[in-house]
Amino acid sequence: MTDQHDDESALFRAAVRGVRPLQHDGAATQPPRPKPIPRQREADESRVLDELLDGDLDPAELETGEELSFLRPGIQKRVLRKLRRGHYAVQAELDLHGQTRATARHELRAFIDDCRRRDIRCVRIIHGKGRGSSNRGPVLKVLVDRWLRQLDEVLAFASASPTDGGTGAVYVLLRSR
Repeated sequence: MTDQHDDESALFRAAVRGVRPLQHDGAATQPPRPKPIPRQREADESRVLDELLDGDLDPAELETGEELSFLRPGIQKRVLRKLRRGHYAVQAELDLHGQTRATARHELRAFIDDCRRRDIRCVRIIHGKGRGSSNRGPVLKVLVDRWLRQLDEVLAFASASPTDGGTGAVYVLLRSR
């Protein structure tokens, strides 16, 4: 048995001949690299959002009822019921009433972008009831309804409860990041 052991030892020594021992046995560590910032994607999304929120208003769209509501396909109806009843905590708010179309569009776009970055899920947007719009009716209300429907980030929206502005405001549920 010693002959076999001696043979194995000789084979091992021959196999490791010329090998140099390591200076240390610890793994090289580096601080974690920061996550990359997708600047091009953000620029693309911003440009698309600008294009979606821009456009001419069809006068036929001004013929709306008092209450606004929208539910993206695939979202359960009970989500809209809970939103209507104010069961979701409003995390941010935007007041648009009294603004021009262009200013309101810009403010809404910036607000949605900011909420997306901050991962805010439920917001209230005050559009007003259109009492200052002469005979044309609630212009901003109709535009906010249209703009919100065009945004993929919006899962649902519904007119607010009377204590939060009633038909002059909407609760909006946003998709998480």
